[in-house]
Amino acid sequence: MQSRNFEEEGKLISSLKAEINKVIVGQDYMVDRILVGFLTGGHILLEGIPGLAKSLTASTIAETIGIDFKRIQFTPDLLPADILGTEIYNQKTGEFIIKKGPIFSNLILADEINRAPAKVQSALLEAMQEKQITIGETTYQLDKPFLVIATQNPIEQQGTYPLPEAQQDRFMLKLKIKYPQRDEEKQIIERFSIEQSKNTTTLNKILSKENIVQLRNLIDQIYVDENITNYVLDIIFKTREENLYIACGASPRASINLIKAAKCRAFMEGRNFVLPDDVKAMVYDVLRHRILLSYEAEAEDITSEDIITQVLEQVNLP
Repeated sequence: MQSRNFEEEGKLISSLKAEINKVIVGQDYMVDRILVGFLTGGHILLEGIPGLAKSLTASTIAETIGIDFKRIQFTPDLLPADILGTEIYNQKTGEFIIKKGPIFSNLILADEINRAPAKVQSALLEAMQEKQITIGETTYQLDKPFLVIATQNPIEQQGTYPLPEAQQDRFMLKLKIKYPQRDEEKQIIERFSIEQSKNTTTLNKILSKENIVQLRNLIDQIYVDENITNYVLDIIFKTREENLYIACGASPRASINLIKAAKCRAFMEGRNFVLPDDVKAMVYDVLRHRILLSYEAEAEDITSEDIITQVLEQVNLP
C-alpha cells in the first residue's frame, strides 16, 4: 500500500465524519460502524428504540457520499414486489413493462424489518446476498455500492416477525444503539431549535462512488499478520466448543467479517496493519447476532455479549 494514498484517503474519512457531525450529534459509534459497512460492503442490522436518529444518520451519510437513498417502511401487509418491483401490462403496446422497486438504490434503510412477514424478509435478504434480483424472466444487477441498513425495535414484540438466526447471519454487523449522553441531548435540542427557525443544514459531498471503490481496494491491502488470523480463529472456534449456554456457535462468515471489520477499523485509525485491539473493538458487533443461546442461557438471563466477554477472557492475545 502506498503510504501517500493511505494518508490522503484517511483524511477523506476525517472530512466525511466532520460533515456528518454537522447534522448528527452523539452517535459516533453508529456513524463509525455504518462507515465500516460502506467501506467493506457489509450490511448492517440496527437495534434500538425509535427516535435515536437511525434514519437521519443513514440519509445524512448518503448525502455526504452522493449516492441514492431509499427508506422502506416494513409493515405486515408489505409484498416482495413492493421492494423488488413488478411487471405492469401496457394496454397501448400490449407488452409488459418493468416498474423497478426501491431496492434499486445504493443505500436502503429497511425500517422495522421485523414487522414484515418472512416472504418479504427473504426477498430483501436474497437481494443482499446475490446483489441481483429477478423480475419476470429478467435478472437485474443492483447498483454499486449497495448497502442495506435494517432496523428493528427491541421493546415492541407484538405483531412482529423476528429474523431467524440464519438470516441475521447475512448482516455483517449488528449494532445496539443507545441513548445519547445528557450534554449531547442538550446539543441536539439547541441545534434542532436553530434549524427550525432557519433553513436546514447544507451538507457538502465529500466522497463519490468512485472513492468508495478506491477505499475498498486500499482496505483490502491492509496487512493482517498470521498471529492475528489465528487469534480470530481462536475466538470463533471457542464459540463452537461444547458450552452449556451456547446452542450454536459462529459461522465461517463470522471469521471473514471479523477480519474485514478489523482491517477497516485499522484503516480508520490511520494504520495499514491490524492490531489485536482492532479485533476486540469489532468482535461484539460481528458476533452478537451469530451466537445462538441455549435455554439455560435465557433462563439465567445470560446474553450473547456475556458469552463474547467470556470467550475473550479465555483466548490468549497474540
